[in-house]
Amino acid sequence: MKSFFRYFAIITFCFFFTKISAQDLPLIPYPQKVEIKTGNYELPKTIIFEKGILSKKYYLYKDILSKFDIKCELSDDRHKPNISFSSLLPFPNENFLSKGKYVLKINENKVFIKSTDDIGEFYALNTLIQLLSSKSSIPNLEITDSPKFQWRGMHLDVSRHFFPKEFIKKYIDFLAMYKMNTFHWHLTDDQGWRIEIKKYPKLTEIGAWRNRSMIGKYADNKFEEKRYGGFYTQEDIKGIVKYASERHITIIPEIEMPGHASAAIAAYPELGCTGKSIEVVGKWGVFDDIFCPKEETFTFLENVLKEVMHLFPSKIIHIGGDEAPKTQWKTNEIAQALIKKEGLRDEHELQSYFIQRIEKFLNKHGREIIGWDEILEGGLAPNARVMSWRGEDGGIAAANFSHEVVMTPGNFCYFNHYQGNPETEPIAFGGYTSTEKVYSYHVIPEKLAEDKKKFVLGTQGNVWTEYITTPEQVEYMVFPRITALSEVLWGTNSDFTNFKKRVQSQYPIWDQLKINYSKESINQPLNLPKK
Repeated sequence: MKSFFRYFAIITFCFFFTKISAQDLPLIPYPQKVEIKTGNYELPKTIIFEKGILSKKYYLYKDILSKFDIKCELSDDRHKPNISFSSLLPFPNENFLSKGKYVLKINENKVFIKSTDDIGEFYALNTLIQLLSSKSSIPNLEITDSPKFQWRGMHLDVSRHFFPKEFIKKYIDFLAMYKMNTFHWHLTDDQGWRIEIKKYPKLTEIGAWRNRSMIGKYADNKFEEKRYGGFYTQEDIKGIVKYASERHITIIPEIEMPGHASAAIAAYPELGCTGKSIEVVGKWGVFDDIFCPKEETFTFLENVLKEVMHLFPSKIIHIGGDEAPKTQWKTNEIAQALIKKEGLRDEHELQSYFIQRIEKFLNKHGREIIGWDEILEGGLAPNARVMSWRGEDGGIAAANFSHEVVMTPGNFCYFNHYQGNPETEPIAFGGYTSTEKVYSYHVIPEKLAEDKKKFVLGTQGNVWTEYITTPEQVEYMVFPRITALSEVLWGTNSDFTNFKKRVQSQYPIWDQLKINYSKESINQPLNLPKK
């Protein structure tokens, strides 16, 4: 491996001393503006920070730099540091955000970073890390940069398969590397409840464990008859939230309701519509068990959300709202009586009533909701944001109602889809979403009216884990597609051929970090050829 890196460094060294253009820089997401100057910056053996100015952040930066084998130290001598930080006054730009804006100047023997805030400083450092990881001389340059979209995210389902807290932190590192700022953590579903709620211990004593798990292809209908599960303690979550916050990433927790509730109902059968005991589901799919819309259920959910709010400082809480069959509500006396009492037309309006009650509770506590696009059915809650996954129509409808939306259509943003030929790739959920297809995505739909485009917050990559059983497999499904999405969200995606070269320049970094990535995904066509 060491000989490989020496070889890579020599090749990169030669590359940089040929006539370099801005487009040749191995940066993802590519910056908004790059100016190459004359001369070169010789790689220092150690990055030296000025003591006092950066003392509080130094240990975080040292930890991040060390993962890339970049040494750093603090110095009392103000003449010794080879990197300096200062403030940058924000200025309006209708196309890009001032939050997270930075200017990175490299001039022969020193690095200068100016930023509008701590976020911009952090992004500048990540840009510098990518340059330093090229293992060679860097051209003198000036980069002026800022993100385009405010919601730049990745999602991870830990219900179908559970992943240890150490991997969740590593996953957060992946987001930070590519200047993403939102981690959507899918914590509850039919196949497992993964968050400790102290008021309701059975949620993790019973709801976090299933007796069997589906294996192989769905059509084979085969199972491993083995107890499976796990959950995050509240102390685990506090540590993860702190870790993410230090890296300027907001965690959006998702507590599914009213559907995808089998694990919760298995723990507390009285929450369901039948009153019967059920098991935590070991099969993939959508199931009829749904929260019964009675006062005891709302009390339960409000108590759960109180603990969730205590753990997660995010302004937004994801309440699911997707794939909620109404079969049990149609025959449930309590549900039907509530429809009649509230003057609702049908079970879809009952779901809207359900969501609006939860929204009012969260609004009362200074929080707001986001839900999958099914929450549009029956009427949209007054302050709700919509996450559009069944194509873009749901997001367009919500934006036309002047509601903020996150566009995450499955055919561009579902990273549990195949990224190559299904005949040669590991088993996946289905579909086909190559790296090139992710890169081709335009977040703001063309048919959205000009005055409604401002309601599109951004997008995220979704990683549903029915067929993803290990951290290594999560990495394989995420890399390199996360890099394509990061550039889409930064607003600089244009030439896929150039992007492809820059992705390949990341391979040595991923090897060094021991990331399991797909080398073939980048070579796959936009769409699979028809047979």
